[in-house]
Amino acid sequence: MRKINFLLLFLTLALTSAKAQITDYSIFEDKFNFYIANDLGRNGYYDQKPIAELMGKMGEEIGPEFVVAAGDIHHFEGVRSVNDPLWMTNYELIYSHPELMIDWYPILGNHEYRGNTQAVLDYTNVSRRWSMPARYYTKSFNEEGVTVRIVWIDTAPLIDKYRNDTQTYPDACKQDMKKQLAWIDDVLTKAKEDWVIVVGHHPIYAETSKDDSERSDLQNRLDPILRKHKVDMYVCGHIHNFQHIRMNGSNIDYVVNSAGSLARKVKPVEGTLFCSPEPGFAVCTATKNTLDLRMIDKKGNILHTVSRQK
Repeated sequence: MRKINFLLLFLTLALTSAKAQITDYSIFEDKFNFYIANDLGRNGYYDQKPIAELMGKMGEEIGPEFVVAAGDIHHFEGVRSVNDPLWMTNYELIYSHPELMIDWYPILGNHEYRGNTQAVLDYTNVSRRWSMPARYYTKSFNEEGVTVRIVWIDTAPLIDKYRNDTQTYPDACKQDMKKQLAWIDDVLTKAKEDWVIVVGHHPIYAETSKDDSERSDLQNRLDPILRKHKVDMYVCGHIHNFQHIRMNGSNIDYVVNSAGSLARKVKPVEGTLFCSPEPGFAVCTATKNTLDLRMIDKKGNILHTVSRQK
């Protein structure tokens, strides 16, 4: 029976992985659209530049309201100050298309935690695009007759691997984990919007070569809070591939957004509806009755759509 189930899973993945390049942009018209991008920082290496160009070109048709930047905007050892040249090579110059001169709402990834996390926060006062009021924060949007609440959370301090490594991540252990979890619970309790999306850097459920304890810590600490409330999607980055997972007992779509630079191999695990090693970004589209997250590869193909309906 298990062999049959896995065969059906692979057949489903094969069917849903058929690529369809966007030619009809009417699917985005008169709707609330925004980008989701993460793991962008490689100093322009790998696929970062062509993906940035594609985001800008597609933006001319889609008209994204803003960019959700789900961590690791700057790789290697992280940003050191607001004058660090990484800001220019990884962000200001590469993502310079006029259609990307919109608000970028970021969260900290583990690579930011290798540097000066306060400098990442302070860059809000330097860049007219960087809009990061705190390590974790929330904002409600009302566009095109639809309301969307996005909750940006700071996942590194929720994971013992980062909290306990005080040399590599000296700032993570200083953060009040219980305070953030209580804040998330309170925000979700009060959320009344049509759609609720929680954005973190680290995955709760996904196939990854990373340390399993990263996921188990979030499964034990974060996921029980999310499941208590009306959360439509949990979107993250970190592991450099696309994944869409649904877990038994949860009504949440767990989404991994692929890297804007270097991508990695991936395989399906329990609950996997789609996975792909392609690099890229995502377009999220909301109406009063539908919420669609389209995974876009570096050639502009729609690889998979995570779709929710009222």
